[in-house]
Amino acid sequence: MTKIAIFGVGLIGGSLALSFKGKPGITVVGHSNRPESVEKYVQRGVVDEATTSMREAAEGADFIFLCVPVGKLADYVQEISRFHLKPGCIITDVGSTKASVAACAKSIDLNGAVFIGGHPMAGSERSGVEAASSYLFENAFYVLTPDSSTPQDAVDRLKELLVYTKAHIVVVDAVSHDQIVGAISHLPHMIAVALVNQIRGYNETNPLYESLAAGGFRDITRIAASDPVVWRDILINNRSVLLKLLQDWNAETARFMHMLETEDGEAIQQAFLEAGRFRSRMPERRKGVIHSTYDCYVDVPDHPGIIGKITTELGNNSINLSNIQIIESREDVPGVLRLSFRNQEQLDQAMEQLAASGYTIHL
Repeated sequence: MTKIAIFGVGLIGGSLALSFKGKPGITVVGHSNRPESVEKYVQRGVVDEATTSMREAAEGADFIFLCVPVGKLADYVQEISRFHLKPGCIITDVGSTKASVAACAKSIDLNGAVFIGGHPMAGSERSGVEAASSYLFENAFYVLTPDSSTPQDAVDRLKELLVYTKAHIVVVDAVSHDQIVGAISHLPHMIAVALVNQIRGYNETNPLYESLAAGGFRDITRIAASDPVVWRDILINNRSVLLKLLQDWNAETARFMHMLETEDGEAIQQAFLEAGRFRSRMPERRKGVIHSTYDCYVDVPDHPGIIGKITTELGNNSINLSNIQIIESREDVPGVLRLSFRNQEQLDQAMEQLAASGYTIHL
């Protein structure tokens, strides 16, 4: 029997547990320091067993997944290394920074275990074990970061297990991972936070900024609402990479400042053209490190019961809404509904159904 221990059974850890649970010859054990969480894991059927004892969860495990915040990974690796681990046990994590935890694991005696960094590049607007899903990683990239000393058979065993997630496995070194993810995820989060705080400052003297920031501005800065504690740890752990990225970002903004100062319209146009071409090559429906949103906008008349009619129509066709927002609704002015869905398939079905019913749909 293969024992899989998962420390931190939230969105990511719980989704991993559901991917493995029930597979032939596999037992999934969850760990939490809180008894109420342990009870919840079992009641929800996310794991086969659960415990508040780190030793009980880790000892005898063939695979250990550390699904705790980045700031706690080193502590967990050090604590687990003190137990009598099964020879050849693979310890892996799911953090979005890899170099720091890899260095920690390399600096200590893992007591016969092998550490392989991991990062499933998928997420959700929801959090906690309640949001866990066995489909979370399907069609997403799952990055592994072994180093040159990692036994190939250990990498192969982990890759074989992760087949159950239906993710696309990518193997890179930890430093390259942190540079790439820093650029495509960590930097955008910092820019979004800085931009929102800049507008917040303007809003203190003119509240119209907040009123007019609805719609597009709110959409493009949605990642600024990410968990502050989680992102504090991520940014500090990847600070050397991010400092260099911020220098490059300052150079890009300086380039735009120069274009404006010199009224170089051709250069501005070229910058937009180059960005548009590169962006158009990016895959649209592949899950990425920043989770996608699946929204559409529906023009609706200001008629009593129209919202109920639309939601009922979707429900009758087994299409599940995750959120609904009224963007505009005034007398004699058409309203706009923003409909949000869990995945692309549900969005496509909703758009097809509503279009067939005569509604005007926008993305």
